[in-house]
Formats: sequence, structure tokens, C-alpha cells
Amino acid sequence: MKKLVFFVVFIFNQFAAYCQQTALTSFPLSSVKLLDGPFKRAQQTDLKYILALEPDRLLAPFLKEAGLEPKAKQYGNWEDTGLDGHIGGHYLSALSLMYAATGDKELLKRLTYMIDWIETCQEKNGNGYVGGIPGGKAMWSDVAGGKINAENFALNKKWVPWYNIHKLYAGLVDAYVLTGNQKAKNVLVKLSDWCLNLTSKLSDEQIQTMLRSEHGGMNEVFADVAEITGDKKYLDLARKFSHQTILQPLLGNKDKLTGLHANTQIPKVIGFMRVAEVSGDQSWANAANFFWETVVQNRTISIGGNSVREHFNPVNNFIPMLESKEGPETCNTYNMLKLSKHLFLNNPQARYLDFYERAMYNHILSSQHPEKGGFVYFTPIRPQHYRVYSKTDQSFWCCVGSGLENHGKYGELIYAHNDKDIFVNLFVSSQLNWKEKSVTLTQKTEFPFKETSQISIAIKKPMTFAINLRHPAWLAGKMIVKVNNVPVSYKMQASSYISINRTWKNSDIVTVSLPMQTVVEPLPDNSSWISFVHGPIVLAAATSQKNMDGLIADDSRMGHIANGPLYSLEDAPIIISAQNNFNPVLESVKGRPLTFKASNLIYQQKYKDLQLVPFFQIHDSRYMLYWPVNTLEKIASSQKLIREQEGVKLSLEAATIDQVAPGEQQPESDHNFQSENSETGIFKDRHWRHAKGWFSYDLKNPLKEAKRLRVAYYGRDSNRNFDIYVNDFLLQTVRLDDSGKDEFIESDYQLPQELVSKFSGKPLKIKFVAHPGSIAGGIYYVRLLK
Repeated sequence: MKKLVFFVVFIFNQFAAYCQQTALTSFPLSSVKLLDGPFKRAQQTDLKYILALEPDRLLAPFLKEAGLEPKAKQYGNWEDTGLDGHIGGHYLSALSLMYAATGDKELLKRLTYMIDWIETCQEKNGNGYVGGIPGGKAMWSDVAGGKINAENFALNKKWVPWYNIHKLYAGLVDAYVLTGNQKAKNVLVKLSDWCLNLTSKLSDEQIQTMLRSEHGGMNEVFADVAEITGDKKYLDLARKFSHQTILQPLLGNKDKLTGLHANTQIPKVIGFMRVAEVSGDQSWANAANFFWETVVQNRTISIGGNSVREHFNPVNNFIPMLESKEGPETCNTYNMLKLSKHLFLNNPQARYLDFYERAMYNHILSSQHPEKGGFVYFTPIRPQHYRVYSKTDQSFWCCVGSGLENHGKYGELIYAHNDKDIFVNLFVSSQLNWKEKSVTLTQKTEFPFKETSQISIAIKKPMTFAINLRHPAWLAGKMIVKVNNVPVSYKMQASSYISINRTWKNSDIVTVSLPMQTVVEPLPDNSSWISFVHGPIVLAAATSQKNMDGLIADDSRMGHIANGPLYSLEDAPIIISAQNNFNPVLESVKGRPLTFKASNLIYQQKYKDLQLVPFFQIHDSRYMLYWPVNTLEKIASSQKLIREQEGVKLSLEAATIDQVAPGEQQPESDHNFQSENSETGIFKDRHWRHAKGWFSYDLKNPLKEAKRLRVAYYGRDSNRNFDIYVNDFLLQTVRLDDSGKDEFIESDYQLPQELVSKFSGKPLKIKFVAHPGSIAGGIYYVRLLK
């Protein structure tokens, strides 16, 4: 639950009573100071990145749409191709979080400057609206009139406008809640009233149709506004903006997530939880908890991330994630941590923190370059692949926006409290100042490099309260707790917390032991791939610094993807074991904490010297995060099969110039998707798109190498007649007549070379057009081949 600077309003007395019985409150970021350690260093690196961005360039889309002259040229990349202004919203949150965490006055100066200009734009618009969406005013006017054309990633031909403006709403909430900026609250309330007016004549059915388009956490921010103002009308709006297609299965404890765009759904669920917090609707809280449980238990890998190519994969098949260069997306984990925080504060169970800690160390901390400060979009788990980092003036992806926020809020959940007791949730070097109680806790630790933490208490006079210590699920032995060097006995609570309740005196010291061991953790589908986990820390091995094309991203639409050559799975180091769930024996490297060798476990001689270190320490390198497991008896036959499969796949990858997965959100957006009367769906765990009208993609052909177009269909589709055009040239008429097998088939079409030469390296527009009364598609994949 967000803690307001000046006040917190609980709208319903029933929920207030519930919170008094069970809930905790997080300390404001301003009360928690990070001390030296990996998180403090990551915070300072992020601070430099934030200050390297130019507010006037981020404000340019807002001024332009308000009819004002921008003071500087707006940034490029996603910031001038339809998602204009989304980073500006994230920037408000990042400035607010980092100012609360560090007190750096330059951050507050920039935040005030940004809010002042956003207010000016709002006043110029005259109706409460403010945003950077190009052509947004006309588009919103159509929406208000009931003209709604919603795709997964578009609304009335605009790139996810609700998702875009949600970042501004969230930034205004953070500016008010975290820094007390009254002007931010005023702009926020006016913008919320604009939305009330915009949707006042829309039916619930029309709003639900509109919510097919990705819309971020609009329900979350309206619940926030309800709490801030105490006005129930905003809570009603939050309920209206709650997507029933996602909510209803969760209310029934049903997992209907496979194939869905992951980061579209998680913010909706945070919103369900916020509605539950503000309204007291426990069923919505249960739905949010069920979502968390199924994602964390069934869909999350060891680093705490989820998704492949941004979508939830089947729970019984993680092979697509292993093979893909587009592994877990950082934004997903950013939002899963937000959801975990809400669930924990309302039901203080250590299991939420076990996940939070794992994801914070292994995904979030690893997603920022420790020196350059660039942010990571995808974290591939494909053996010996690598990550790509953003560049301050070039890259403006969604994961840059959330990345700006991530490293400023490490202090948000290290500690929490109820009326009189303190909860120590994370073992992070830090200092807590509980001003209301005149209590200061200083936690000194080198965890995870040392297995202890020391907490000292500073108070003016003796005081009785409990210090509750989280008992992590990963502990390898008894957690020894000492007060002033004297062991204390304890009984662990059902919540997995140890409560030390006593009368504390100034300079009392609590020490805790945190014994760790290395275990192997299979993928959730229990296939023969494992990762090494030491305590909460995922271990990985750097393997090569070669062929890392685009390591630092350029400003291209797909610059966030590590498009360098794929190394064959056949060449991955193999772990020898009779099973994929065993107790590994690793050799510690002398003089290097948390560094190990697995020489006795690795089959190939050339990999014997690989060193396992915390994944968050590996950068600018290809790496091994998940390892194949096999027996000596089966290695030869397994390698032969992999060699055959990989030969085909890698040859195809090498011959591919560009490709798009129809029905998958970001790939379509990256390829200038256009359509008329088109639909998407999922069949046999694969996405498809078809149309009664038409749809098209722009495929890159920079070196004029294109020779063939390959299109994937389903062999049993029938009565579907359509044409394929390339830049308005009729390439092929296709008739799908149920003549194939119950499987996916691929067809190649030769491209006339005079056509390719004519467009001199420019994109080729591939257009699928239905014959009258028929359907174009379903199309399952499109490749442009050399």
C-alpha cells in the first residue's frame, strides 16, 4: 500500500479494520538510506543515467500536443514513433523515487520543472487533458463518441494510448505521494476528471472492448486517486477500467494465461489488488493472489523472470524460452515486484519476500550495466547468448522507463512496520530512521558475500517492541540469532518470521547467521535443464565476449534484441547426472567469495575452467544461466539429435533477414503492423492472425538480399482464399482447403528480383488481403529469407 506524505485516506471502515488486524505499512523511501553494497552502487549508477536525460526533450511531446513550441527536439526511438511521452511519465516516477531515496536537490528541481510545464500544457488544452500521444486529441474525441477500434496493442490506430498515458498518471501519483508536490495532485485530479467525462457516455461493454488494447495499470491509478481524494467516483472508475476477461478466470482460480502478453496482464492485476485495498473487496485480493501464485510457482524461472518473446509460455513447455534470444522481460519483473509488495503488506507472509528477494538480486540488479548504466529489455536464458544495454540518447523502450525507476526504490521493502513492531524483510546494508518512534536501525552486512548481518539499535530511552526477522526459505541450516552476542531462543511463526520481543536499549546489537548452500533448480516444467542457486543468488558462467552484435543498442525499433549469432545448443557445456534434481558439489575458488568451479560436473574438457559467479556480476559477455543435464550413456544419442535439430534451426536463422510473429504484440508493433477487420488468437500454443479485410507488415531488407518469403499456415484450415502482396505487387494467390495434415506447414514464395531492386534496400510491405466473403490467414509466421 502506498504511504502518503501527508495523509492516507481509507474510504471504507470495513477495510480499515481489516488492515489494523493483519496489514503492515512500508516505510517511506526517505526513511531508508542504502549503505555501501551492490544496491547502493546500482542506485548511484541509475542516478547518473537519470541526470543524463534532458527534461526539455522529454517534455517536447506534451508541448507539441498542447499547441506550444517545444523548447528542445524530442528524443527518437519509441519516443517519436507513436509512444511519444511515455518516458516522460516514467521520468516523473524516477525523479520522485530517487529524490525520496537520496535527497538529491537536483532531482527535486527537475521534478518541479517537469510538473510546471505539464500543468501549463494541461491549462492550454483547457479540458483537463494532457499527454504526448501524437494526434491524441482527435483520437480521444472519437473514443468519447463511441468510435472504438481496439487491437491488442492499438486503439483507433494509435500505439497503446492508455498504456502511454498511464505512465503520466503514475508519475503524477508518485510525485505527490513521494515528494508532496501539490501541483502534481492538482494535475492528476483534473486528468482523472477528464477521463470521467471522456467515458461518461460509454457503456460497460464499450469500455471492456476498449480494454482489449494494452492499457497499463489504469485501474491502479484510479484506485490511487480514490485513496488520495477520498472520492468514491474514482474507485468506480477503477472498477470500470478493470478488464473482466482477465479478472473473471482469476476470481474462479483458473489459469488462462498461456499465450497472453505477460506485461499487459500484470499491471491489470496490480490494479485488482489496489481496488481490493481501497474497497475491502477480498475476492479481488484473492484473485490477485491466485495470479501471483500461479505465475511465481508455474511460470517463473530461477532469476525471478517470466515470459518468452513477452508472452506467457505453456507451463509444461519451457523449451521455447531456452531456444529464444528474447527471454524474460525486465518490465514483467518490475511489475511482479510491485504486486508482491502489495500482497505482502496486506498479508505478511515471508513467501512473498522470498520471491521479491530472488527477483531483486538476480533479474532487476542484473538488468543495469554497473558502469555504463544501460538497461536490459530481454534476458535470454539460451545457452551462450547475451544481453543488450540501452544508451541514454538512443534507447527509449518500456524497459528503459521501468529501469529508470527500478534502482531508485531498493529501500522500499527492506523494512516494514505495524503500530509498534519492526519487520526486517531483506538483508541489505542500510539504515532505517523511524522518526515517529525515534528509533534508528543500522544494518551492516556484506550479504550475500558473507553469511551474516548485524543490526544495531539507536534509541533515546529503553523501549519495548519486537524486531521480526524474516526466516528465508533458502536457509541451509539453523538461523542463529544473538542479542549483544548472547544467543536467543525463538519460535518461528507461521508467516516464517522470527519475533524478538524485548525491551531494547540504546546500542543493542542483533546478529543473525544466514547459512547458504548451492542447490540445482530445474525449470518449472521439470525438463532436463538446471540452474545453480546459492541461497537466493543464481550463479552463472561467462563463456565468451565474441560476436555480441548490438551490445549497446542503437535507435532502431528492434535494437533491444540481441541479434548476434546464436551458438548451437550442441556446443553448450553439459552437466553429468542421472537426474536434473541433485545436490551439486562445487569447488570454491580461493580468495574470491561466491565464486565456484563445477569441473567435476561438466562433461566437456574445454569448459572445465568455467567459473560460476552471481549472475548480477556478469556483463558484456555471453553466459550460461541454464545448463543441460545428461547421463554419460545418453550423451552421444542426445547430441546427435540436437545436432540435427539445431542444424536446421541455425541455418534458417542465418538465412533470415527479418521475421515477424503475427499476433504477438511487440513484433507486430516493431514491423509497422496495419490492418482492417483483423483478429488474433492462439492455437496449439502458437499465435495467429487472420482478417476478413487485410493486414500488413514492413519487413527490413537493408542489403537488398531478399529472395524468398516464407509463410507458416495450419494444414487443416479450409475455405480461406487470399492474396499476398509485396509493395502492392501481387506475389501469390493462396487457397487453404483442408488438404494438409494436422500440423503447421510452411510455404516459400520467390520474390521477383526487379521488385527487390526497385526499392533499393527499403522495407518491403507484406500485405495479406482476403478475397470477398473469405478470410486471409491464419498466418502463424512470416520470414524474409536470403
